[in-house]
Formats: sequence, C-alpha cells, structure tokens
Amino acid sequence: MYDLGGKVAIVTGAGGRHGIGRAIALRLAQEGADVVVTDIDRGPDSMRREDRQAGWEGLPSVVKEIEALGRQGMGLFSDVSDSSQVAAMVSQTLERFGHIDILVNNAGSQPGPDRVPVVELEEAAFDEVMRVNVKGTYLCSKAVAQHMIARGGDGKIIIISSGAGKRGRARYAAYCASKFALIGFTQSLAHEMGVYRINVNAICPGLVDTERTDFIAGAMVSEGESSEEYRAQWVQERAIATPLGRIAEGDDIARMAAFLSSSEADYLTGLSISVSGGSEMS
Repeated sequence: MYDLGGKVAIVTGAGGRHGIGRAIALRLAQEGADVVVTDIDRGPDSMRREDRQAGWEGLPSVVKEIEALGRQGMGLFSDVSDSSQVAAMVSQTLERFGHIDILVNNAGSQPGPDRVPVVELEEAAFDEVMRVNVKGTYLCSKAVAQHMIARGGDGKIIIISSGAGKRGRARYAAYCASKFALIGFTQSLAHEMGVYRINVNAICPGLVDTERTDFIAGAMVSEGESSEEYRAQWVQERAIATPLGRIAEGDDIARMAAFLSSSEADYLTGLSISVSGGSEMS
C-alpha cells in the first residue's frame, strides 16, 4: 500500500462503470487521496443496459464510491479538449481542495469512424482522435503543471497511452498516431518538469476489459456479424496470445497508477510502462 494521505488527484475520463478511470480513482482513494473525477456527459445511451438497470449514474456514482472509502470526491463534467473547461476544472479543484498533487490523463476518444484503413479515414475522424487524446492531454497537463510550478514544485503527472503507442496496427492509424504522440509528449514534458521535481510517466495498457472494448468491437465488426460475438472471440484470441493468459482489467492499470503517484516512484520519469500481461515487452 502507498501513503497518499493529504494528496489531491484529478482523474479524467472516469465516468464509466467498467473503465480504467474509475478503477484508478478508487485505487487512489484507497491509498488516501481525495479525488476529482471528470468526464463528458455521454448520457445513459452510452452505458451497458445492465449498468443502467443497476442504477449506475456515471460520475455521481464514482463520487459516492470515493466518499464511501472515507475520502472526499468531486465530479466535474469537462471536455478536456476545451481550454476554458480545463481551466474551470483546475479552478474548481483548487477552490475546493487548495492544491493538486496528481493528474491522471485518462480521457480518450470513443472508437468508431476512425477504425478503418487510412485510405478510407475521413479527416474529421482523424481530427477527433487527435483533439481528445493529444490536445486534451496537452491542455490538462499544461494547466496542472502551471499550478504545480507556481506552488513550488512536486507532483505526479500520469498519461495513459497504449500498447498501440508502441506498435502500429492496421485500421488503428489515427489511434496509434495519437498514442505514439503521447509517448513523445511524456518524454518532452518529463525533461521540462524535472527541475521542478514533477514526475511525468505514461502507462501503456494492452487490451482492457472496459466499455471501450464494446465500442471497438462495434467499430470493427463486419456487416451482418454480431458485435457481442466479435467481442467475445477477439478477447479470447488476445488472451491466448498474451503470455499471462488473459486481457487486462481496470485494476491492473490502477495498481501501476497508484505506484507512479506515490513517493516510491520519485526517481522515475519519462517512462512508458507496458501493463499488458506480456503482450508488449518494450
């Protein structure tokens, strides 16, 4: 266990019941941090039917879970690609808690029209992936880093990249380009922030069992094929190809995020750490 008592964290893209963001937020709260969770308001149609039936409400539900762990939580609807909304997110966090110690850039674009060959990839779909994944990370990191520097330094910035940020894949060109970009961004920011004792690291998950996997399956499935059947077969194939025999769960990524948020990682910066069960080993 890591002692994050007295720390304040922001985790973006944390409204999904099965998502990486929620898992990270809850793990940081378990370690003692107060946590601000953000997401866009996707509405109930983006949720699995069983989640709606279970009363899942997105960010408000995550905040209740954080508070049930004995920590303070706050949920903010925020588009990470909008500089004014990012500024408001930081301002509201500082107004409530007074400081920010940890930023987890987890928000990502929803898979869909971008999962096609490059020759079929529309400019708008490419731009959307870059807008959320790259611009959103830049804006949030810039705003939080400015605060960390102004208060005298120290802090942790974590960027969720992907195994697709280390190896290109067919029909993933826009996504891979954005995740490769985040690794370069991580390294550049780490060089700049070192003098302020601000650590910047990236986590590169393999396939994770989240709502995003549902969306990816829906985008990749052939016409007339069931997305549920495609998803099940895809997950099985990836599990077989993974040395540890399964795809990742949100908690696998959350454990690494907790470590990188702690003082145990004070001498680590600029890294892009694969959390993939061995499917990526670099």
